[in-house]
Amino acid sequence: MSSEHLLGPQEVSRIREGIAAAVLGVSDDLADSLEHDAVGYLRLVDASRVGAEEAGRLLREAVQRARAAGHSWDTVGRVLGVSRQAAQQRFTDKDKDKDKDKGTVQPSAFVGGPDTPERRILTPLTAFNEMAALAEAGRDGWHLIGYGSFFHEVESSDHPWNHCRLPLASGARHRRMEAEGWIPVGDGWFPWRYYKRPVGAFAPSGSAQAGQRGPFHQ
Repeated sequence: MSSEHLLGPQEVSRIREGIAAAVLGVSDDLADSLEHDAVGYLRLVDASRVGAEEAGRLLREAVQRARAAGHSWDTVGRVLGVSRQAAQQRFTDKDKDKDKDKGTVQPSAFVGGPDTPERRILTPLTAFNEMAALAEAGRDGWHLIGYGSFFHEVESSDHPWNHCRLPLASGARHRRMEAEGWIPVGDGWFPWRYYKRPVGAFAPSGSAQAGQRGPFHQ
């Protein structure tokens, strides 16, 4: 099976060096302890395990995002260096894929009383139309509470909302967003972290609003 790698040698080296630096930098003393402490190597194994698990999670979510962007399993497989069938078997959530094909995704289990806000599933969504869908929902008083492959889950309220998203790696920008009153929704869905904020909340000049192509709206 021929591979279709899209990164150059320098980009590959940068990723590998970054992963190694993250593992060794997990604590201030790990690298130094390897000079004299056998236990340090067990800590290195544990840190590497966490790094591998996180890399695996990012790969799964990246594949799901590529699918949501419209790429076929054949194309994804070529980038991974495996067949279409192998890629699909490894990365498909069969229940969600079945629902996606029917144009529906079931919401998370939710039981509430008569006064509990209504919830809806926005689907099918892609990486390119999800923010427009959230902007429209937000204008009607719906705000994001969950998400996954091809869908967002929203809940009703009595006021409109803004929504935006940021790359997960943008640490300083995340802190700025929260300082400006944006509320993070969940832990993020690689490569994005999602935020919401009630319309009318304090917003310093130049901050992002849903539906605008500001510095935070990707």
